[in-house]
Amino acid sequence: MIFEGIAGMAAGPPTTARLRDVLNRAARVVIVEGAPDKADSVDVPRIVVTGAEITDLAELLAVVDGGTGDSCRCNGWPTIMVHDSSGELMACWTLHHQSGLRGGGDCDADLRDGPALTAWLAERGLTRSRDAQAARALQEANAEARRMRWVQGAPAGLSEAAADVAYPQGGDLGTWSRRVRDAGERLAAVTRHHYPDAIERIRVLLAWAGLPTRESTGGLMWYDMAVERLLLAEEPNLLVTACAARPPSPVQLDGAAALFSSLEWTRAHGMQLPEPLRSMLIEHIQENGTDPMRFRMRHGYYGADRSV
Repeated sequence: MIFEGIAGMAAGPPTTARLRDVLNRAARVVIVEGAPDKADSVDVPRIVVTGAEITDLAELLAVVDGGTGDSCRCNGWPTIMVHDSSGELMACWTLHHQSGLRGGGDCDADLRDGPALTAWLAERGLTRSRDAQAARALQEANAEARRMRWVQGAPAGLSEAAADVAYPQGGDLGTWSRRVRDAGERLAAVTRHHYPDAIERIRVLLAWAGLPTRESTGGLMWYDMAVERLLLAEEPNLLVTACAARPPSPVQLDGAAALFSSLEWTRAHGMQLPEPLRSMLIEHIQENGTDPMRFRMRHGYYGADRSV
């Protein structure tokens, strides 16, 4: 088992000077593409850095002095083990999320140039950090594209209020949550202003609520749930009536399927739906439903017989 810190490095805040002092006395640095508990495994890729490359590494490990004041809860990787000329382990550091360093003081520290370190490691065969960054960038791009589709899919007159929900500004989690809540309240007010007729309002919201059911990423985001909350705030009888007022569009049926199988709805009203809504939803799901819709239908949601 390799422990982070070593040789008193955990005392005091991390600084670039402290890290370089250790590296200036190093004869060999072993970088293992895994967490400390995997550092001794022969199956984990590793490189050995000596001579002038240690100086290069010291430049790349420059951190924001003073640290973050906190420590990431994950194990972190790669693991960087610094040895002196006798082979003694002087220090053990880990990288976190390709952007931070642990083990250089009493808290984590942000790297001044994480991407440069990632590229340097990849040039020497340790590509996991680069691959992780590429995967994260793709994930973020997909998440942003989905969020944009949701804003663009907002009913007429609601786009600006929708953008406030989807793009809340705020630093810490508490501030972010308050701004999401406040934006949701503004969205509710704007929705009632633009759509004072309850039946029309419900129908446009059902169409909006249907959008995430066809998203490949799965699950509801906070902005999707804002629409669900607007629908749940309506009179339950009106929700049923709105579906029967005139034939719903496929996307409205998607939204109805999501709403009437939500935890909040089923807790308050159960799974049994009145006719003709029940039959209409079941027919839609049998012909055009997604796998999650069919799963819920088979398990009795919408009042469907479990043998359907």
